[in-house]
Amino acid sequence: MRRRLTAKGLADITKLSPMTITRLEKGENQPDEGTVDRLAAALGYPSEFFFSDDPESLDTEAVSFRSLTKMSARERDAAISAGILGLQLSDWVEGRFSLPPVDLLDLSYETDVEAAARSLREHWGLGERPVSNVIGLLETKGIKVFSLSENTKTVDAFSFWRDAKPYVFLNNFKTAEHSIFDSVHELGHLVLHRHGGPKGDSRQVEREANAFASAFLMPANDVRARAPRFIDVNMVVKMKSRWRVSAMAMAYRLHSLGRLTEWQYKSICIELGRRGYRSGEPNGVERETSIVWRKVLDQLWKQRVSKNEVARQLNIPLDELEGLIWGLAGPVTPPVSRGGLSAVH
Repeated sequence: MRRRLTAKGLADITKLSPMTITRLEKGENQPDEGTVDRLAAALGYPSEFFFSDDPESLDTEAVSFRSLTKMSARERDAAISAGILGLQLSDWVEGRFSLPPVDLLDLSYETDVEAAARSLREHWGLGERPVSNVIGLLETKGIKVFSLSENTKTVDAFSFWRDAKPYVFLNNFKTAEHSIFDSVHELGHLVLHRHGGPKGDSRQVEREANAFASAFLMPANDVRARAPRFIDVNMVVKMKSRWRVSAMAMAYRLHSLGRLTEWQYKSICIELGRRGYRSGEPNGVERETSIVWRKVLDQLWKQRVSKNEVARQLNIPLDELEGLIWGLAGPVTPPVSRGGLSAVH
């Protein structure tokens, strides 16, 4: 599933029969050493992986996926498999470091999404100011953030609760602005839909999470106070840098707050698309990096524990480990003293 292979595809690569692969998956056959070696070589996983305890499965009904209708079954399975590996890595880290406790509100009772975003901002003492590092903020509030190295635009992000702990997985294949919005979109799911959203209406759930992200990232009072009387496409591009969102998201927020008419909004979107803002973000903001992963890697460096050693202890390939923190931790350098994260032992 993680390598997006069918049983037949794996059989072709390993020169084993599809029936053999199926019987191995069901536990009906005990593989010989040569078979395990073939599987390990074909999948790029160490042989020890296949003799580890079965990994914890994810309840797919509890996982909030974006772009679900655009996602193929293989993409969905690969992303879920990455989530399962992320849980193993999370448990490994939590066994060695004291991480920030969870500090989220249960806002599932709230019918006004704008009010929900305000409530969480007030709870965290953010006021109306823009958030300078969303990923860092989520981590300090106890959310476990991982990256997805899926290299596809059809997998945006997903989130879920597990053992009263919140998890977010982000696809960093998107622009930095898109990833920032995705982060808060998933935060919206965590606080609004912890007990499930409107039954049978996944589009309504997504709309609520989008509205939450828009309100949380661009507080209404701050946007109204800083929006001039006349707003054109150049002003939208200028304004978006304050709240570190995409130009399209900025235009939508201004429209939703009544600062752009329907005609103005559509005209600005057309012009933004012509300038390349629909598929990318020219002169975009710098990509956010993790606070927790930087400190974890710094501490491990001090202990002379490399990423290779972590992967070895987890019995997973190095590329899978790096994929889970890719784009979040930045380049690994010798550590500096930062505080805020302590080793358990």
